[in-house]
This record gives sequence, C-alpha cells and structure tokens, in this order.
Amino acid sequence: MADSLWLWPAALSVLGLIFGSFIATVVLRWPEERSPLHGRSVCDQCGKSLSAGELVPLISFLAQRGRCRACGGSISRVHPACEALAMLIGLSAGLAMPGWAGVAGAVFGWLLLTLGALDWRAFWLPDLLTGALALAGIVAGLCGLMPSLIDRAIGGAAGFAAIWLVAAGYRHLRGRDGLGGGDAKLVGAIGLWLGWRALPLLVLSASLIGLIAVLSAILRGQRMAATTPLPLGTMLALAGYALWLTGAG
Repeated sequence: MADSLWLWPAALSVLGLIFGSFIATVVLRWPEERSPLHGRSVCDQCGKSLSAGELVPLISFLAQRGRCRACGGSISRVHPACEALAMLIGLSAGLAMPGWAGVAGAVFGWLLLTLGALDWRAFWLPDLLTGALALAGIVAGLCGLMPSLIDRAIGGAAGFAAIWLVAAGYRHLRGRDGLGGGDAKLVGAIGLWLGWRALPLLVLSASLIGLIAVLSAILRGQRMAATTPLPLGTMLALAGYALWLTGAG
C-alpha cells in the first residue's frame, strides 16, 4: 500500500518535468508571437535543431552547463526554472492528495505556473489559458472533487466581480488603469478551483507576496515608484497553488 502511495508523486514528478519543458517553450515563444506548437526545438541563439539528448529536462541543461553545444550561447534559465517548478508541483500534488485529486491539483498548478511565468516575463495573462484554467475547475467540480460545484461557481463569479469592481473604481478615481484586464479573470478562474471561502485569503496572500517582492527590490537598491507595474498574476498564481496545497479551498 505504501509503495502505491509513492507511485502518484513519482509519476506526477516525471510528468511535471515533461510539461515543464513545454511550459518553458510557451513562456519564451508565445509573447513573441511564435507558436509553441509548431516547429522543431532549436537553440534560441543560433537556431540549430536540438537532438533528443539535448531535450532531456534539467539533465541536458546541467550536462551542457547551460550553453548550446553548437554556438556556446547561453540557454535561457526559463527552461530549467519551469522544468524544476513543474516537477515540484507534480511531486507536492501527489504527496498532498495521492490519486485523481492529486492529478487535478497538479493540472491546476501547471496551468498557474504557465500563467504566472507569462505575467512575470510579459505582463500578459492570455484569455485562452485563463479560460482553460476556469474550464478545468468546472470539470473538477463535475467529477465530484471538493469544494462543491456550487462553491466553485460562487467563487468564480464573486472573484471576477470583486476584482473587476476594484479595477473599475480605480480607473474612475485615478483616470488610469491600476489592474490589468486579465487579473479579474484569473481570480475568477482560481475561485472555480478553490471556492468562494478561499477568496479573501487568496487576495491577502497575493498582496503579502507582492509586498515582500517590493521590499526585497528596495533592499537590493532598486528604485520603486508608485506607478511601477507588478505582475499581480504571478502573485495570485503562487498564492492560489499554496492555498490548494494547504487545503484552504
């Protein structure tokens, strides 16, 4: 029985490495309007097609010391970062909830990782991915996973409405946007996973993460103005998965 319990985190860790490699490609290519689904994997510097041995998640990056074998150019750190994080998401989801609930949680985490990384690099939360996150949350509820489908529906509607109203109020008072249009959609999508009860803690946790990020930047000597943009989607993604892990949904 104990061996079977370890099967889930082990399998999800391996899947995480594979998905992490694809997530890195999405994060690097999509903001540049290059399709991550077409074309062979190539070096970002010289365009050389990569062999199967050069595509092994994490191991190939370490073996090549982070550089292309053909041109010696630096390989983007987005690749190992996404692969390692996706592996940790799979491992933690499998440990937290062995079984199909853990698989659902891993999917939740991998989608959040993609959205959070895109917002971090490009301040962009694509509707296609946010919609996929929302749809997956509805499917998880239909499959009987907690929280209930009603709690998820209320969470989705309330999450979107609350952030949309805050953004609209800020725009009315200040005459400029304070929140991106994708932030409300992301909170709504996370609400479809965690349910309405988790929404206050989600927003509070994301705000604390943002505060820590700002203080860290100031301590490193970076200048932070009132208008300096912050990737709220990244903070919401971190907070959302952490709340799922702790069972706050």
